Amino acid sequence: MKELPVLITEDADQDLEDIHDYIAKHDGPVRAAHVHDQIEAAVISLSHSPERGVIPGELQAMGTREFREIFFKPYRIFYQATEEKVYILLIADGRRDMRTLLQRRLLEA
Repeated sequence: MKELPVLITEDADQDLEDIHDYIAKHDGPVRAAHVHDQIEAAVISLSHSPERGVIPGELQAMGTREFREIFFKPYRIFYQATEEKVYILLIADGRRDMRTLLQRRLLEA
């Protein structure tokens, strides 16, 4: 399979920045940098195998199968893969109210 470009939407980029800032404030800048790097590595890895993600249960229950997710626990990385690109749409702490967040960010967009 060919390598696909991975594009991070503005919203997902802001999600990553917010996660970094929160961790830096509560656990320190070293931990924040580590988590940021690990999430970024997970995102980049999708260029080689975007099909490996799973369809989020919350979205499947709503009848939507066009999005997938991978994990860097507790963070969930939601994306949409086409034949030519992978779009990172949302990066969120999985302990949040995901159903509402997914509905607002992915389905109503």
